Amino acid sequence: MKVLAAIDIMDGKVVRLTKGQESNKIIYSDDPLYVAKRWTAEGADMLHLVDLDAALGTGRVNTVLIEEIVRSLKIPVQVAGGLRSEEVIAKMFEIGCSRVVLGTLAYKKPNIVRKLIKLHPQKIVISIDQIDSLVMIKGWKSSSGFTVMDAIAKFSKLGASHFLLTSIDKDGTLEGPDIGILNKVCVNTEIKVIASGGISTLKDIVKVAAVGCKEVILGKALYEGRVELKKVRAIT
Repeated sequence: MKVLAAIDIMDGKVVRLTKGQESNKIIYSDDPLYVAKRWTAEGADMLHLVDLDAALGTGRVNTVLIEEIVRSLKIPVQVAGGLRSEEVIAKMFEIGCSRVVLGTLAYKKPNIVRKLIKLHPQKIVISIDQIDSLVMIKGWKSSSGFTVMDAIAKFSKLGASHFLLTSIDKDGTLEGPDIGILNKVCVNTEIKVIASGGISTLKDIVKVAAVGCKEVILGKALYEGRVELKKVRAIT
C-alpha cells in the first residue's frame, strides 16, 4: 500500500483543519517546501498537496508555491483543491503534478472527466468526500446529490479507476478511519481506493490495508507525531 503525506496549504502556510472547518485551523509551518522535503526524506511514496484557498474560495491560490514544491522533489505529487476548470487542471500537469483530484468539477461537468481520463489515463482521481454516505462538494459545503456508491458507479463508467474517499466527520479528528464505508467501497476490486480521514495509529493503517485500500493519506497524525513514516513503511 502506498503512503501519501498530506500538505494542506492556506495563505502560504501548512495547516490542518478539523472536519474542513476553517475555524478549527492549526498552523504547523510557514514553510511548505521544508515540510515537503521532510516527508520525502522520511519515506513518503507521494505527496498530497491541497490548495485550501482554492477549495474554499478565499480569493487566494497557491499555484506558484505548488509549482516550487513539485519542481523541487523527486517523488510524485498529487494535487487537490479548487481544480474547477480545464485550464487550471492543464496548468497542474504542465508544472509536473503526477495526479489531480477532481471534486466539484467532476460532479458538475462529468463529461469533462471522460475527456480528461482519455488525455491523462491513470492520472485522474475522483474525490469522494462523504458524510452519512452523501458526497459533498464546494469545499464540503454543498451536497452533490450523489451517494458514495452511486458516484463510484457513475465515474467508473466514465473510465475512472482511482477514488479518494474522505469521511468528513473523521477528517482531522484522529478518531480512527471509517472502516465501514471503506470496506463497502473496496468490495469493488476493479477500482483503487485512497483512504483519508481520522487515521492516527499504525493499527489504523493496518486496518485500512486489510479492507483493500491501495493507498492511504496521512495528515494530522504526522504533524502531531502520532505516527512516523519510517514505521509506517515497515508495515506497508
